[in-house]
Amino acid sequence: MDAEAGVAGADQLPRRQYYMNLLLLAYQSFGVVYGDLSTSPLYVYKSTFSGKLSQYQDQETVFGVLSLIFWTFTLIPLLKYVTIVLSADDNGEGGPFALYSLLCRHAKLSLLPNQQAADEELSSYYRNGFAPRNGSSPWLRRFLEKHKKMRTVLLLIVLCGASMVIGDGVLTPAISVLSSMSGLQVRATGLEHSSVVLLSCIVLVGLFALQHRGTQKVAFMFAPIVIIWLLSIGGIGLYNILHWNPNIYQALSPYYMVKFFRKTGKDGWIALGGILLSMTGSEAMFADLGHFKSTSVRVAFITVIYPCLILQYMGHAAFLSKNTFHMPTSFYDTIPEPVFWPVFVVATLAAVVGSQAVISATFSIVKQCHALGCFPRVKVVHTSRWIYGQIYIPEINWILMVLCVAVTIAFRDTTLIGNAYGIACMTVMLVTTFLMALIIIFVWQRNIIFALVFLVFFGSIEAVYLSSSLMKVPQGGWVPLVLAFIFMSVMYIWHYGLRRKYQFDLQNKVSMRSILSLGPSLGIVRVPGIGLIYTELVTGVPSIFSHFVTNLPAFHEVLVFLCVKSVPVPYVSPDERYLVGRIGPKEYRMYRCIVRYGYKDVQRDDDNFENMLVMSIAKFIMMEAEDASSSASYDIANEGRMAVITTTDASGSPLAMRDFNGLADSMTTRSSKSESLRSLQSSYEQESPSVSRRRRVRFEVPEEDDMGQQVKEELMALVEAKHAGVAYIMGHSYIKARRSSSFLKKFAIDVGYSFLRKNCRGPSVTLHIPHISLIEVGMIYYV
Repeated sequence: MDAEAGVAGADQLPRRQYYMNLLLLAYQSFGVVYGDLSTSPLYVYKSTFSGKLSQYQDQETVFGVLSLIFWTFTLIPLLKYVTIVLSADDNGEGGPFALYSLLCRHAKLSLLPNQQAADEELSSYYRNGFAPRNGSSPWLRRFLEKHKKMRTVLLLIVLCGASMVIGDGVLTPAISVLSSMSGLQVRATGLEHSSVVLLSCIVLVGLFALQHRGTQKVAFMFAPIVIIWLLSIGGIGLYNILHWNPNIYQALSPYYMVKFFRKTGKDGWIALGGILLSMTGSEAMFADLGHFKSTSVRVAFITVIYPCLILQYMGHAAFLSKNTFHMPTSFYDTIPEPVFWPVFVVATLAAVVGSQAVISATFSIVKQCHALGCFPRVKVVHTSRWIYGQIYIPEINWILMVLCVAVTIAFRDTTLIGNAYGIACMTVMLVTTFLMALIIIFVWQRNIIFALVFLVFFGSIEAVYLSSSLMKVPQGGWVPLVLAFIFMSVMYIWHYGLRRKYQFDLQNKVSMRSILSLGPSLGIVRVPGIGLIYTELVTGVPSIFSHFVTNLPAFHEVLVFLCVKSVPVPYVSPDERYLVGRIGPKEYRMYRCIVRYGYKDVQRDDDNFENMLVMSIAKFIMMEAEDASSSASYDIANEGRMAVITTTDASGSPLAMRDFNGLADSMTTRSSKSESLRSLQSSYEQESPSVSRRRRVRFEVPEEDDMGQQVKEELMALVEAKHAGVAYIMGHSYIKARRSSSFLKKFAIDVGYSFLRKNCRGPSVTLHIPHISLIEVGMIYYV
């Protein structure tokens, strides 16, 4: 009995810990995910009644608006996102690019041809319970895979959604903060509007200056504010229902929507552009999944968000049904006078928090775009040591701040900003609906009828709202269209340039037969050390190698062609990260190593990378020796075979690794570096704190009788090369369009891609390559 009680107690402890973590994440999600959605009451009714609908200020119209808000809020955020879309996460990640990567794994939809069969063996590649590339509608999959133009259109749709999310990051802070600060004019009647705009700009600058503190710290500061805000507006809504119009519950009937459109006609349709603001921020629930789990997001929405906001909208409508002349400042007029100033302070703070939701989503989207080759290289700072995926991107942060302040100063009116905001939000929602329909077919493997029902039902609702918003393009709606065009152009040009460069490398790689004809010395002088040649190719020898040895006929004893690539999964396990293979016969000492990262993985400045690489190659040599077939003579047909090397288990390693800090040991090792170069490297290490703190190790080949002489010699050569030094060889490419190219292609490559490449972070900085060991080889690509 005691043993059974002990087991039961052990089972309860993890379960209790699970629920505690779930509640903690749900609590934090208020500060990051729901800030935008919870501040919508500040401007929904004002934006709705700002146009010609102001001519219909009566109780029947107010009831119709409330009915539309209630059913819109129930169908889109609750039914579509919380119930359905959150189930389509990519191993815990959300957003348009997460859906796109999920599709690329279940159908060959990617435009960048650097995927391998080995990638499909990753444990996180396919969703549990779904077999690869089978199921319903195989004809649709074949059609999309066959036609490149269809895959390009799909990518452009995804880029459009991602660009609109970035546009949200500009417009959300502007409308939220300006709406909350306008409450000052309700009590301080002498305050000029220009002063309100100035105060809003100061708050916005402070908000963006806080971002480097990290999502976790921001969430802990902001979550209590949002919870207090929600409880406050929920309570005020309940008070207004009881005080002004207890019969307001009747407006929840869809009958009032029908009456609303019969009465208002076209004016009511145009007013939908204001009503849709009640569901803005819904996409943040999905896009911010990288910070939180879907279960915690659902718990927070169903228990607090939904009831509090519905009560607020009902109370607000109850007040307006008896006070129609208060439309311009209706939100603050609904607040009872004794609690006005406390609620105003909380509203201002909540508006700041509301901006945080979309800023976090923007960082997540940009990181995903960058990892999948659709955004220029930027600095990604991981702000949490414990929670994976919480990031901060300085360049994007300051761009958003400048654009946000500019929009606030230029428009000075929440109605105009709301017109722009609505277009951005509805476009993102439509993109998500379209991608979800494909997910239902290819990933969930349901009948195409289910996908069509989902697409038609939710797509038609969102299309009606978007059509209403597009009527307001001249009144501020042009802003998200311009921003989306700029960001889409940047993303597509960058992706197009990378694709053309990869295709050039693929077409101009050095043939294996020409390398074999050179012999083990490759026709050049082999000097001590390891040469790491960075390439984007996953097979073959890149043209940078022949270009280098043609101009400088010397290279290192051990050559490693290193490819660091992103695969369309969020995370790659460390045990599945390294793929190692051999190029040519054993005496050539040439290897290929592919290091795979997911689009949410951290590529840290890891001082252990060189050591892990050497250990991986050593394990591969042993694995190859144990394989009976490897004893045969070299066969060019086997070229490209790779092995997954486990790096976390050191027990199977053929090398012993020990720490050393003495200089005397290193001087006895044969090195290709001159005394002056070693002195320069020593000075560099002293001046660079990150380098001087690195762990110094020596490798040794243990004396084992069962190890073959050929294997032992190869391991000794590898160890000696490592101790002699590691050099990083990277191509410094200049990409030019051919003279026969069209004007658009010349503009995209010679102007657009060239400008982006020169003004983004260099690949050596992104890969954390030490400058003292870097050799760059100039290459011109004519694509």
